[in-house]
Amino acid sequence: MIKKHSLLLLLLVSANLFSQEIYFNTGKNYTKYSYKDTNDQSNSDIQKGTGSFYEVGFVKPTGINKIFYEYGVSFNEYNAIGSNTVDSYRWESNYLGIHGGLSYSLLTNKTKPIRKFDILAGIGLNVSTLVYGKQEINGIYYSLMKQKEFSGIILEPSLGLAAKYAFSASGAISLGYNFSRSINITNTSEEKLSFRTNQLELGLCFKIN
Repeated sequence: MIKKHSLLLLLLVSANLFSQEIYFNTGKNYTKYSYKDTNDQSNSDIQKGTGSFYEVGFVKPTGINKIFYEYGVSFNEYNAIGSNTVDSYRWESNYLGIHGGLSYSLLTNKTKPIRKFDILAGIGLNVSTLVYGKQEINGIYYSLMKQKEFSGIILEPSLGLAAKYAFSASGAISLGYNFSRSINITNTSEEKLSFRTNQLELGLCFKIN
């Protein structure tokens, strides 16, 4: 009986290994800072900024038809600019984190389980922390590393849609869009900040066994 259970476990692990893929995503973040000061007032002078993002990870089937899960490491730049009649300023913030998510295939079915072209709808969660942060005011730079509204642990749920094309039996390319809004779960200060990000994504995916 023990041998049978061991063999079953080995088969299940092998099935997961053989269906595993590795992915590389990169693209642009278009970020809007949602900021409130100690008086709960927002700053209308803050404008959207652009930055890059990079993500590498693995994709596996969940065992449920048409649903896949992914996990990996992410690096995101969330930037913004602003000005008024007196000052001009800019923020640069870089976050390193881990990413997890689920995707659902909209085109595959039982009669055609493998297609060259597919549309994927996804949900995800990124958990990250600040690794670099600077604010520029009139050419003078200030560190953001100890600012509680920027530092700490950032949760970022996301929704997305991607088109995926298999250019070979082992490789595929994708183009996608994601929307996310961050939540700083460790910020205890009266200043509050969240990032609303529209993300354009270009990806490559390869079977690794």
